[in-house]
Amino acid sequence: MIRSNSYKGKKVAVFGLGLTGVSAALSLAAGGADVFAWDDNDASVDLARERGVKVENLAKVDWSFFDALILSPGIPDKLPRPHWTAIKARKHSIPIICDIELFARELNLLPYEQKPKVITITGTNGKSTTTALIGHILSYCGKDVEIGGNIGQGIMGLQRMHAGKYYVIELSSYQLERTYSLRSDVAVLLNLSPDHLDRHGRFDNYTDIKKRVFNNQLPQDTAVIGVDTASTKLIFSDLTAKNGRRIIPVSAGKSLGRGVSVVNSRLYSNINGKCVEICDLSKAKALSGRHNHQNAAAAYAAVQSIGLDVIKVGQAILSFSGLPHRMENLGFAGPVMFVNDSKATNSDSTMQALNTYSNIFWIVGGKSKSDGIEPLTHYFKNVTKSYLIGESAPKFHKTLTKYNVEHKISGTLEKAIICATRDAIQSEQPNPVVMLSPSCSSFDQFENFAIRGDAFRSHANRIIELFSKEEIK
Repeated sequence: MIRSNSYKGKKVAVFGLGLTGVSAALSLAAGGADVFAWDDNDASVDLARERGVKVENLAKVDWSFFDALILSPGIPDKLPRPHWTAIKARKHSIPIICDIELFARELNLLPYEQKPKVITITGTNGKSTTTALIGHILSYCGKDVEIGGNIGQGIMGLQRMHAGKYYVIELSSYQLERTYSLRSDVAVLLNLSPDHLDRHGRFDNYTDIKKRVFNNQLPQDTAVIGVDTASTKLIFSDLTAKNGRRIIPVSAGKSLGRGVSVVNSRLYSNINGKCVEICDLSKAKALSGRHNHQNAAAAYAAVQSIGLDVIKVGQAILSFSGLPHRMENLGFAGPVMFVNDSKATNSDSTMQALNTYSNIFWIVGGKSKSDGIEPLTHYFKNVTKSYLIGESAPKFHKTLTKYNVEHKISGTLEKAIICATRDAIQSEQPNPVVMLSPSCSSFDQFENFAIRGDAFRSHANRIIELFSKEEIK
């Protein structure tokens, strides 16, 4: 655990007792803060209490003595409507922060010679894969590395800070919104497209929040920016004009005169005036598709200044096994491949999956984002049939009908995978793929995308096992 000393002897409210809230509460208490933690969910309160968190109903205490509110990133403090704890905090002029800001403050308290290195990753899509890949590369090359933030465990639950350690941190817009003092040795911005606008209001607001990943960087620090989207290309130009740090552009769509790029599946680095081939990404089974090529380019750009052996870095990239729930190949039932892409919670993420495969029996739906699946129409040609689940089914039915895509409303994930498997087997098409790529959040039917993906994996594994025993007729 990272002990949070910045609120020693002070009273702190913590609301939201998931992974981040519990680890923040325990960290604060270990550092000498008087913690008052609560959640609207009784089960979360009970679990936190069992883990040693001091729980107190924040609706029944005097807020005037609090020095800070640590509010779970997923809970809004402004849009679409502020949570009641945020209203109370503002009434008493109490700062609202998140666990990433706690981490930043502990980092800032350390003497220079004791500071670990911090690599942060954000963007609309590809954050988790890039974060995990950077962590894998560093570990493969013998570095002491921890991964956290918006991936894995809460950041304050990671091992203590010391010189020589690398923290690789995935940052969501929700986390960046309440983070003010974090300085990254390397900050990565992959791409931007409209997302979470119910929370941030306008795309400009969302973009400004994402740009905070570069805040507080010094001239010796590095910014890595994907230049394959118009908005991030503009950010690259703006930062370059300010000339306040080392800036490396990355692309999976074109060769760069300076930067890191992927051309014909080969990863090239041209940072210091000499073009070097790092590896052939066609051999990286977990990094197929143009979007993953950008992830690989960004990961290499992030680690290249550390002084790692180039050959070993290439080997690490090729040995990366990928992430659960992100274009995860689960195996085959006869000719049918099952792909778990539950992490695709918006159309941009699903676009990558639909562009990677053909003959897709596509399971889609959930709690829809504002743009629905209209942005995916160019890729409908790769869909043989679609199976609609969740509350978005009527809306998606209209879209698929409009574009003459064969589909049915299945309702539940279990029914969808049974129907999709049957149709894929009977289709006799080459290399059929039953794929869950919902293009929606999970909150109408599942607590989160991981639980949704686990359910899909469970159903698929059962079918694969039955098929191997020749029990499917």
